[in-house]
Amino acid sequence: MTRHTARPLRWLGGLLAIYLCAPFIAALPQIDHADWANVDWQTMGSAVGVSVASASVAALIILVGGVPLGYALARSSSRAMGVLGFIVQLPLALPPLTSGILLLFLLGPYSALGRLFGGVLTDSFAGIVLAETFVAAPFLIIAARSAFAAVDPVFDDVAATLGHHAGSRFFRVTLPIAWPAIRAGLALAWLRAFGEFGATVMVAYHPYSLPVYTYVVFGGQGLPAMMPLLLPTLAIAVICAVLSVASRRVASQADAPQENGDELAAVAAVATAAATVAVPAQPDARLSFSLRRDLGGFDLDIEWAPTTRRLAIIGPSGSGKSLALRMIAGLERSDGSTVKLGERDLATLAPEQRQIGYMPQDYGLFPHMTVAQQLSFPRDADAASARYWVEHLGLAALTARLPRELSFGQRQRVALARALTRHSQLLLFDEPFSALDTPRRRRLQQSLRELQREIAAVTVLVTHDSDEAALLADELLVIEHGRVLQTGTIAAVFERPASLRVAELLGLHNVGVGVVRGDGQIETPLGLVIESAAAQVFATGQAVMWRVSPRAISVLADDAVNDQNSLHRGTLERMELRHGDRYAVIDLSGHRLDVGDEHALIEAGRDHYVRIDPRGVSVWPLVEPRAREAAG
Repeated sequence: MTRHTARPLRWLGGLLAIYLCAPFIAALPQIDHADWANVDWQTMGSAVGVSVASASVAALIILVGGVPLGYALARSSSRAMGVLGFIVQLPLALPPLTSGILLLFLLGPYSALGRLFGGVLTDSFAGIVLAETFVAAPFLIIAARSAFAAVDPVFDDVAATLGHHAGSRFFRVTLPIAWPAIRAGLALAWLRAFGEFGATVMVAYHPYSLPVYTYVVFGGQGLPAMMPLLLPTLAIAVICAVLSVASRRVASQADAPQENGDELAAVAAVATAAATVAVPAQPDARLSFSLRRDLGGFDLDIEWAPTTRRLAIIGPSGSGKSLALRMIAGLERSDGSTVKLGERDLATLAPEQRQIGYMPQDYGLFPHMTVAQQLSFPRDADAASARYWVEHLGLAALTARLPRELSFGQRQRVALARALTRHSQLLLFDEPFSALDTPRRRRLQQSLRELQREIAAVTVLVTHDSDEAALLADELLVIEHGRVLQTGTIAAVFERPASLRVAELLGLHNVGVGVVRGDGQIETPLGLVIESAAAQVFATGQAVMWRVSPRAISVLADDAVNDQNSLHRGTLERMELRHGDRYAVIDLSGHRLDVGDEHALIEAGRDHYVRIDPRGVSVWPLVEPRAREAAG
């Protein structure tokens, strides 16, 4: 927001602030005209006590019932809950006197409830509490619903994979994260209950609450006699304002790392561990799965049989990668899917029972927990293992910090340590490096690769980065539109992609399709004829894929060309940089190929003859895609 844009907004906000403060300022000169001599201090004290007590009881009732109701409204999209959400907001729209009349229909001495309780629900302390609860409850319910709706569901997912059941996840994760907003709603509900007049005067004229007593004094003795009654209300308003400012100051101080009390004890406990703590050996298990899920406009149907312990699932956005990972973790419902880790059937288990480690894209660190608390959060967290990984991953100096005080790399290491503290046999990573810049991403990828060599856990990585997949996996599963395009070892898939689409998803260059001619050469659909030593073994008319090594393409000077029959004429278009290596891009009959010839790097923009070394051309059979994949 620019300074010119902010200026009118500040004026508007200032005008409203002046209006809200003006009544308090205007009341100050009237204090001298107050009738202090005729104040009934005993009755006033009783009225203040009734209002404070009734507002507190009403706030407690609202808290106990409003938090679950707000949670249900936030997590359900059913029509019935939508109607209920509308109804609970009605007291905000109704005039207070109308709310009181409605309550009389329910609680009055001639109603069914009134007769059942012998008429004690009106003109009583209970009546005041019920009236205040009715008019003040929406403030907390709306705040709770908004707070729970703002809590990222990934926190609940991560807590489930760390072994916590639904109740534990609610009280230890969801509620603490939402609590600041709920606390603000509770304060508003208490203040609304304390100042409630209209519904209260209809339901319970006696005993006097402070608003009702103020109205009685004003009606009988006038404004001067009522002025002293403003003091308790103003005092309570000042106390609430002071508490609000104090709570904000405490919250801002909490942003800075504090290493005292319980946190110092956690740091000391971690620091005493030696980095030589042995990591328990894991069984030599393998992961296999068959995943099926129908989402209407999209359906997932993929399978994988184990040959290695490290798998990468690669594909474009919307291909079903993250859905597959969540189904393996048990976080998504499946349609007849199977997931096995060795002999253990995971598909029949809830996510909290699967003994897995799950890392979402933003690591899923709980914002209200320090690093030490994050590491002790898994239900079966092993203290010795936690101490080992804290030292091993360089986290000893960070255990007292909250996630917002950590860098991206530190958060990633904390999430890793948290998953490893429970000796998980299966680690699931959902694009854990996607939010990082390239240098940092490469460093963390190397760190994770080194960690993979130390642990025996099966790791499944979801990514769209082919280099990341090649580094962190031994086997690759390429998917698109919920279907498998190709699976195999990293070397096999990268050397021989099954289709041009697979090659494109892997970021491979100098790849194309063609047909083997009678003379053993390959002719592409665009008319380019390539000679290859490997093509001699294929039958005439065989559909194949080919790949030309950039180093097999040589750019020739015009005066060095003797025989044009074995050469190709193309335009050197531009120079590109990939992973630190420079390549020229040449257009040969519509095919854009990388050229590794250093001479070509200074000749961009010109037409040249080039020679393709047949020994640098790989050829393999073209796998015809299934109809589903072709349609996609």
